[in-house]
Amino acid sequence: MSVLNVHAREFPVPVAEAGRLLDDLTERLWPAEDWPPMEFAGPLAPGAEGGHGLVRYVVERFHAGRSLRCRFTAPQGIEGFHEFLVRGTATGCVLEHVLAAHLHGAARVTWPLFWRPLHDAVLEQLLDRAELALTGAIAEPARWSPYVRLLHAAGSVVVSRITGSRTQDPRVKLRA
Repeated sequence: MSVLNVHAREFPVPVAEAGRLLDDLTERLWPAEDWPPMEFAGPLAPGAEGGHGLVRYVVERFHAGRSLRCRFTAPQGIEGFHEFLVRGTATGCVLEHVLAAHLHGAARVTWPLFWRPLHDAVLEQLLDRAELALTGAIAEPARWSPYVRLLHAAGSVVVSRITGSRTQDPRVKLRA
């Protein structure tokens, strides 16, 4: 089973301005207030290992201010990459995230039922953070569905038990 999942938002700013956000992905864009932190072992560069929660990857390529591509190493059954791109347009730029993967085994079930809804929620929240940083406001803030709130609550408990992590508030946050 193949997956192509794309999230994009256009901004009325130069590529270089949005690119600076990409270069500081883990601090300025990643919504760590609601999700396991995105961390890399060292600076963004090919070969750097990283991830967030149970999702692990290695940097395949990084072009400062333009793109970052990471190949998945976990969870099992997901072979592919996710990539952030900043592209120029006639009126500014587009910040885009592409996930392209081939799914095997249990991932054929867990992607549509678990991973995709959470992935979509975190990416829309990330784009909201970019919009706020680049324009000073969020025109239409992302909202979590009741299903995503349930998955997020359950996932927080599972991740903390598996990893022993207490990086998130132990109280379950049911964001509307």
